[in-house]
Amino acid sequence: METLAVHADGGVTADKTVAPAIHYSAVFKADDSAEFVEMSSVPQHPRNYTRYGNPVHERVKKIMAELEGTETALVTASGMGAIATTILSLVKAGDHVIGQTRHYMSTAKMLDDMLQRFGIEVTLVDQTDTAAFECAIRPNTKLIVLETPVNPLLMLTDIAAVTRLAKSRGILTMADNTFSSPINQRPHDLGVDIVVHSATKYLGGHHDMTGGVICTSRALAEDIWHTHITLGSVLSPMDAWLLLRGLRTLPMRIERINANAMALASFLEQQPQIERVFYPGLTSHPQHELAKRQMNGYGGVIAFGVRGGYAEAEHFVSSLQIPHNAGNLGGVDSLVIHTAAMWAGTMNPAQMKAADIPLNFVRYSVGIEHIDDLKADVLQALASM
Repeated sequence: METLAVHADGGVTADKTVAPAIHYSAVFKADDSAEFVEMSSVPQHPRNYTRYGNPVHERVKKIMAELEGTETALVTASGMGAIATTILSLVKAGDHVIGQTRHYMSTAKMLDDMLQRFGIEVTLVDQTDTAAFECAIRPNTKLIVLETPVNPLLMLTDIAAVTRLAKSRGILTMADNTFSSPINQRPHDLGVDIVVHSATKYLGGHHDMTGGVICTSRALAEDIWHTHITLGSVLSPMDAWLLLRGLRTLPMRIERINANAMALASFLEQQPQIERVFYPGLTSHPQHELAKRQMNGYGGVIAFGVRGGYAEAEHFVSSLQIPHNAGNLGGVDSLVIHTAAMWAGTMNPAQMKAADIPLNFVRYSVGIEHIDDLKADVLQALASM
């Protein structure tokens, strides 16, 4: 993995630079009419029109396909660009999609609302119950959408079990692998047809770019690409370059983040002011055995409850000094959010309870800082309460 992240894009471009060039051109010229025909007719040509492809895109795609173990990859302007483009490429009016009751918020909105506007039926099931996926299958089911681990309690989906079920019925599967990255989990190895990422998180790793990635077979990639150029979710050359830079250090960053998160999660479990900790690497996690089977590492996101309620969790988050209070994850900087605060502007506490949003829950995305400093910061925040 470490070598692939640095060298898998070798030979993609003919320039001799060690640091890759940023090809900030919307359009590329042909030397003659024959070359122009080739540039205009070959899907994903990297030197035609940047909405179709770009040399920096090509580098990222090569690395991501190698890391995820797929034939090829596509890049988009955001994680939701990757998810929406993929789903809209594969289903049409009259088709049926199975998703999970827990997804990233915008994915949930797409499944629960937008698809149904286009006449696509959707069933959402408990991801921890593989039998629920089987019960939801209909004759017109075309796609199963997975995401694991997922907010807010970092619950898991048994990827291998669901993909075996899907393949036996001729149903495609798509998995959002954002929370794990290919270093910690490779869904394609477990049978998933299409793996998507918000590259804004672990892949970029520095909170300074927005992008998405789709990893799949060449045949599916070509189908998805045609939808992609119509929808126009184009990754800018600069963001592609920042993503490329982030991928170079992905294995090392994930190794440090995994170690930090495991140590901090275990530490939090020992604190009397902490009610419960959810982290797949802990033996206390209800799906720890599944995590051991399908994950190589457990990631950097920890969810936990602060004893008390909304006010106590808010005070704890505000008292932390190292993590930024920001709604992202997967970077070199630790980030923290009071989960219920994300809905405080639109829902009152009673509505949040009814929606199963824990009022006292905190999500901590662990970075690469020294673990002793992270622990000391937690202690001082708890002491302030």
